[in-house]
Amino acid sequence: MTNITLSIDDTVYKKMRKYSEIKWSEFVRKIVEKRVNELEQLDKEDWDNARFLGDEKLLSESWASKEDDKAFAYLQ
Repeated sequence: MTNITLSIDDTVYKKMRKYSEIKWSEFVRKIVEKRVNELEQLDKEDWDNARFLGDEKLLSESWASKEDDKAFAYLQ
């Protein structure tokens, strides 16, 4: 298994520490895997219908799923 490093804002990290029961590495691993699977599915489809991948507005929006929004609603 390959390791990666990512940066988390200090404020977010402090909030994450409050929830030590969550395995954050596993959470991030699953989110990345889910996104890669979605992108692979798009690779199999017609690229003319996948132009939104380069849409600047779309890419600037949150990538959180509905499940993510529900799970982290308490942080807002």
